[in-house]
Amino acid sequence: MAAQLPPSSFPFIQGVRWFNVAVFTVTPSIAVWGLLHVPFQARTLLFAAAYYIYSMLGITAGYHRLWSHRSYTASFPLQCFLLFGGTSAVQGSCFWWARTHRSHHRHTDTDFDPYNAKRGLFWTHVGWMLFKTNLRSGSVDDSDLRNDTLLQWQHTWYMFLSAFFGYLLPTLVPGIGWGDWLGGFCFSGMLRLTIAHHSTFCINSVAHYLGSTPYDDALTPRDHFLSAILTMGEGYHNFHHQFPMDYRNAFRWYQYDPTKWFIALCNFIGLAANLRVFPSNEIDKGVLTMKLKDLKREQDRLKWPVTTKKLPVVTWETFQNEAEKCPLLLISGFIHDVSLFVDQHPGGRSTLEKNSGRDMTAAFFGGVYSHSHAAHNLLSMMRVGVLDGGVEYISSCDQSNASNPQPQPGPRPSPSVSVSTLHAIPPSQRLFIAERTSLP
Repeated sequence: MAAQLPPSSFPFIQGVRWFNVAVFTVTPSIAVWGLLHVPFQARTLLFAAAYYIYSMLGITAGYHRLWSHRSYTASFPLQCFLLFGGTSAVQGSCFWWARTHRSHHRHTDTDFDPYNAKRGLFWTHVGWMLFKTNLRSGSVDDSDLRNDTLLQWQHTWYMFLSAFFGYLLPTLVPGIGWGDWLGGFCFSGMLRLTIAHHSTFCINSVAHYLGSTPYDDALTPRDHFLSAILTMGEGYHNFHHQFPMDYRNAFRWYQYDPTKWFIALCNFIGLAANLRVFPSNEIDKGVLTMKLKDLKREQDRLKWPVTTKKLPVVTWETFQNEAEKCPLLLISGFIHDVSLFVDQHPGGRSTLEKNSGRDMTAAFFGGVYSHSHAAHNLLSMMRVGVLDGGVEYISSCDQSNASNPQPQPGPRPSPSVSVSTLHAIPPSQRLFIAERTSLP
């Protein structure tokens, strides 16, 4: 389901980042031109797909889970592999990317969030990179990023590195390898980048708008299988924002998260270590909390019996007098007006009318017939009063006479057996969700 966000507040535009505009318009334009005019070669398309996966892993396993969230540690060869892969995606230096992403997590859905979902899908998808505004990302601790020699080297030489890994290398491989220079440029270069860009950007936009919130609904991040497919498993965004240090974005074994599988494989062969996981017991608490919230909303939608405090307290004599005017039954200390049900009762109208003014507790709870949970719930909706003195003491009733109990006039004793208290609660309310603030 789609998130219901407050009206977006689009920031005041102070200028245009023309270089970014050129990248995000020229790149897809050339890709579309290539699709229409350049012959397809199977080897080029296979290489483009493989290079796309490499670029995306550089972003998801490298830029995101390794450097932004430190969810595992990587050997130097793996760091280089992922850093060059992320560079080939042409999404900025890892230092800039990780710092901005940390700000997004620390200040989610606020004015300090660089891609605040409340500003609308366009802004979160690409607008925040296209326009100059007076907005500033919130502060974060980036000391580890500043002290990382490899990241600072890439940050310094990013323009040259991104040109090589993003455009030149994917053109050279098909060109030198099998003579498909134009296909390499259009498909391995431009088409791959276009898909990689917008797949990644969907996490900032679509993953804050479309999907479910199985772990928490205080903020906009949401889980969606389609987003996971597009982004190498990054689409379980609700999970990720609740447990950002976890190397997994998908907690369940069957959920699609190839980045998680890649990191686990690297750990298995010794290239990665210290994979961080959030305790499953605490994850399950989040799941339970959201299920209870859903059930609470469903519970509040239903109509429930009038609470005891709102029912009038009626003496035995008053009960007897009123029972002569309409069919009233005393069951578990509550007086029930069954006048609208007499013609629907499976036992017939006379069964209720002849017992009007009597305590039918023992009969209702098995003396004559052991009524279903549905019958208990329906009966509770017919309460019109509480008998002064409490519930009839039924445990000593002779079950052979339960169908025709003979109450004595006068005050009724308070309940002295637990069965009476339990029977006073309809089955539908024996498990009842309440907010902590409403408890005594």
